[in-house]
Amino acid sequence: MIKISINKKIIIFGFIFTFFSSFGQSFFLGLFNAPIRNELGITHGQFGNIYAMATIFSSILLIWVGKKIDEYQIFYYSFFVIILLFLSSLFFSFINNIFLLAIGIFLMRFSGQGLMSHTSTTTISRFFEKSRGKALSTIWFGLSSAEFILPVFVTYFFVIYSWRTVWQGIAVIIILFLPIVIFNTIRSVKLESREKDQNPKINLKIKSWRRIEVIKDFRFYIVSLNMLAMPWVATGVFVYQSFITESKMWSIYTIPKAFMVYSITSIITLFFSGFLVDKFTSRKLIPLMNIPLLFAMLVLFYYEQEISAFIFLGLIGVSNGLANVLGSSTWAEIYGVKYIGSIKALTTALMVFSTAFGTAVFGVLIDSGYDIENIALIAGIYIVASLSLLFSIRNTLEPVILKNN
Repeated sequence: MIKISINKKIIIFGFIFTFFSSFGQSFFLGLFNAPIRNELGITHGQFGNIYAMATIFSSILLIWVGKKIDEYQIFYYSFFVIILLFLSSLFFSFINNIFLLAIGIFLMRFSGQGLMSHTSTTTISRFFEKSRGKALSTIWFGLSSAEFILPVFVTYFFVIYSWRTVWQGIAVIIILFLPIVIFNTIRSVKLESREKDQNPKINLKIKSWRRIEVIKDFRFYIVSLNMLAMPWVATGVFVYQSFITESKMWSIYTIPKAFMVYSITSIITLFFSGFLVDKFTSRKLIPLMNIPLLFAMLVLFYYEQEISAFIFLGLIGVSNGLANVLGSSTWAEIYGVKYIGSIKALTTALMVFSTAFGTAVFGVLIDSGYDIENIALIAGIYIVASLSLLFSIRNTLEPVILKNN
């Protein structure tokens, strides 16, 4: 039998949990948009409103449930998340009215996008220190793999099975596969477990902030403004891609093809960002995170040619790759890891909320008669304003070092 080190086991756990978080992600749930709307007889707008409200409520609950990861061993917490994801997926297959649709989306957003990704990134952030960046970039390949593989499989299964059967199949896979994963990877991992083979000479003991202390720290809000730019802008672009296509008078296949560039640039950036974080630290790199996103908005504002779709989505992919890694490691660097679960529960909830915010803002602006160029300009102004604030405090983004007695 091949013996796998504890470090690699934690990576495998994080990769698989991040992959399975896709069942609650917008790109996956969006695949079921048409069959559900057709069966329930609801419009795009009604589906969007239900989706946004369910997402908001899931983000609120995540603030409380997510912090519990600091109180229980990761094995038991993960098992709870698995059971919840299984029941949520099974419930989703029985949706037959708008009320149940709202509950189903809430459960999938909460258990999938929320708790699954929260559990994996919190575990990695707490366990790894010396190679935290590479570890986080590796597990986020799980979501990138899901974005590449699952749409093809689901589209194929729709030819053979009903959408309800697909969800029942997902539930079966979850309950049969994931318990085996946690039993063989994190069964012996404790709250105090840390990365092996570190050089103790380079380890400085930093203060671990409680969540109540973090929310009183002005730096938290400025960093969060930058962290939330990518989720709300990208979600708005993804959800309303048909509006962008119509506004630019592109082919209906242009943006779907451009998503290939988005995936490639996300993966390439993930690969390099882990090494960069371990070399330079996240707090030094975070001012660079949204610069590609800003250029993406400029491309969307200025250019009409179809090739610009490939450029602006490619740039969004670069910011996405950076955000996935920096969004987890930055908090651990600044605020320590002892209470990182409760801190990340708050930041993950804010991220989930921002995706609903993006959907709502884009929708309101579109209904108010704004064209995509004006919306891109508004997004660009937000990015510039948040970046300016971040640059003004970049020298203060240092942890509090505790003196050894």
